[in-house]
Amino acid sequence: MSPAAQILCDSSDIEDLGKGVRFSLKQGDRSVPAFAIRYQGKIHAYLNQCAHLAVELDWQHGDFFDSDKKYLVCATHGALYYPDSGACAYGRCAGRGLIALDTTEKDGKIMIISENTIHFDQNTQKKPTP
Repeated sequence: MSPAAQILCDSSDIEDLGKGVRFSLKQGDRSVPAFAIRYQGKIHAYLNQCAHLAVELDWQHGDFFDSDKKYLVCATHGALYYPDSGACAYGRCAGRGLIALDTTEKDGKIMIISENTIHFDQNTQKKPTP
């Protein structure tokens, strides 16, 4: 199966340095948590798993940035990641980073480019508008 662009949400749903949009990727029988954020005007998406220990990053639903809005932070151990690359900036994640997902933004929509299907469940925020 080749990667396909799937609509995640409207461009206006993700503000710069604001809350991220949570979603999941269907990988076989598993549902893998992921998220998208906007940083310096660009959309970035990652699997929602700390590189140190595979726990979700957000301390509250969709809150991925630290209080200074400079880094993405793991609520469990305090690891910090650069929002534009997912690379580890500080903490137990040293030498490892977040797993990035391909994104594109076109015609007011944010899309994830993946072989795996995007879906929304009780742990995700919203369903995309068509």
